[in-house]
Amino acid sequence: MLMSSGQLSDSAIPLIDLAPIAHGGLSGAREIAPALRQALEDTGFLMIVNHGVPQALIEQTFVQAKRFHDQSMAAKQAVLMNAHNNGYMAMGRYNVSTSRASEDALPDMNEAFFIKRERAPDDPLALAGRRFAGPNEWPADLPGFREAILAYTEAVDALGRRLLPAVALALDLAPDTFDAAFAESQFSFRLSHYPRADRQPDQYGIAPHTDANFMTFLAQSGVPGLQVKGVSGEWWDVPYVPGSFVVNTGDMLHRWTNGRFKSTPHRVVPPDDQARYAIPYFLGPNLDTLITCLSSCCDKDNPPLFPPITYADYISWWYDANYNAADQDDLQIKD
Repeated sequence: MLMSSGQLSDSAIPLIDLAPIAHGGLSGAREIAPALRQALEDTGFLMIVNHGVPQALIEQTFVQAKRFHDQSMAAKQAVLMNAHNNGYMAMGRYNVSTSRASEDALPDMNEAFFIKRERAPDDPLALAGRRFAGPNEWPADLPGFREAILAYTEAVDALGRRLLPAVALALDLAPDTFDAAFAESQFSFRLSHYPRADRQPDQYGIAPHTDANFMTFLAQSGVPGLQVKGVSGEWWDVPYVPGSFVVNTGDMLHRWTNGRFKSTPHRVVPPDDQARYAIPYFLGPNLDTLITCLSSCCDKDNPPLFPPITYADYISWWYDANYNAADQDDLQIKD
C-alpha cells in the first residue's frame, strides 16, 4: 500500500466559522447547525475558525509537546502509561488493531503522552477505583508543563461544550440534549510526536482507524500527515488552514445517531522532512452515559443498529483492543 494521496477539494472538508456561537445563545447555534449537519453526514470531518481558543495557547501547547518529547528516554519512562492509559506511550506500543489495513503493517511510528480529566483524590469516581478516572502522570522536571496542559484542555473542553447545542439542533433535537452527558466530560488528550521517516508501504504514523470518542478537536500545525479516507476508498491530505481546528465525529456520536453522522477512517503518514507534533483532544461524555439511539435517528423503518452501551464499557473495549490486542469481538461493540 503506497503512501501517495491527493489534495482534498475546498468543499470536501467544509470550513465553518464559529463566530455566531462565540457568546452562546441559540440563534448562533441555529445558524451553524445546517452546515454542521451536512459536514457530519457527508464526511464526518470539518474545519472550524473563530473557535475561541487563543492562538497563543495553541502555540504554547505545541511547544509543550516538543518540550516533553525532547526529554531523555529515562525521563519519559519515569511517567510510563498507567492502568488508566495516562502517561508516556513509547514507540510501537499502540497499534489500531480494530481497523488495521494489513496484518503485515509495520508498527506505528509515534510516541505520545496522555492525560485525562484531572481529578482530586476525593473525587467520587477516583475513590470508586473506576478505570479512566485515575491519576495523571506528570513529569517531575518540566516546570509549568502541567499548568500549561490543563489550561489548554480546559479551553478546548469549553469549545466542545459551546458546540453541543448546534450538534443537537443539527439532529432536530432540543439544544440541551447533550448538556447532562457533558456536564463533566470524559476526555483524553494526547501530545504526539511523529519522527521524520522515509515513507514505505505499510508504514504509518498511525494506521487507518476511527476514533472511539464523541468528537475530536485537532489544532493544525502546518506540518502535513493527516489523511482522510474518501467514499471511493482513496486517501486525501487534509488541507492546512492557519488558526483552525480539524474536527471529526467519533464512534460514540456515530452510534448515538444510528450511523447518521459518519465516523470516518483516517490515518497519519510519517513526515518525510521534519518531525511532526500533534495535540488531538478527544471529547467524550461522562463515563456512565448510556449511548442509545437518539429519538430523531430511528423509527419503525430505521431501527437502531447498535445495542445500548455505556461510554465506560465502550472505551474499555476499545483501549483493550488497541493497546492490549484483546479479542473481544463477541461483545457486539462494532458495527
